[in-house]
Amino acid sequence: MLAERQGERLPDWLAAVRQDDLPSLHTLAAGIDRDRDAVIAGLTLPWSSGAVEGHVNRIKMIKRQMYGRAGFNLLRKRVLLAS
Repeated sequence: MLAERQGERLPDWLAAVRQDDLPSLHTLAAGIDRDRDAVIAGLTLPWSSGAVEGHVNRIKMIKRQMYGRAGFNLLRKRVLLAS
């Protein structure tokens, strides 16, 4: 379903999960149900925010490395000058 972008199969998968005796998957299914349209769109549409998420992750890593060492100016320089 993920690799082949078959979001239309999600309702069938959720129904199968609810029939199984796995409480942790029931919790996952309930969370997916809260925003089912967005999850189906994410599984179906070709667009991805992966590149943006990668940059956010890189900036957060730099910020964690510098925790308590300097202010915003040094963080800004490290983010802008990092390759």
